[in-house]
Amino acid sequence: MKQLIIICILLSFCLSCKPVNQNQKVEISEKSENQKFSDTVSIASDKVEYEIVVIEPGFYNWLYGTARPEGYYSQKFLESRNRILVLNWNLRVMQPQQFDPQLYMFRIDYEDNIDYGYKLNYVLYNYFVFFQMKHKQRLGPFIPRI
Repeated sequence: MKQLIIICILLSFCLSCKPVNQNQKVEISEKSENQKFSDTVSIASDKVEYEIVVIEPGFYNWLYGTARPEGYYSQKFLESRNRILVLNWNLRVMQPQQFDPQLYMFRIDYEDNIDYGYKLNYVLYNYFVFFQMKHKQRLGPFIPRI
């Protein structure tokens, strides 16, 4: 039975997620020269049936201009960090009285026992680094850095 999990992170804009297309490959959506300032990064895979969509002003440029390149971190490292970051993120989503509900709008459905692949973990981890630096937040026991 197919499982479809959609991970959505939305801080500034409304976002609608859609199921993964049957013939889609794992890739970060490419932007043409006219769209290079778009702030949407989307990864989808039919093989692993997961999708991540990030809409955050400045994230696309930061991911390709400032973040460590793909392959710098191991998938195991990214998964271990993402587990901690997602847990803390979701705790903040459930406490809107204590944490800004404009920053923590949606829960992230990330399960430990599922292999989401390198690209999804890479983008998710880098989103958390970007988010923590931009909004001066701390989601884990480690200091966010590039």
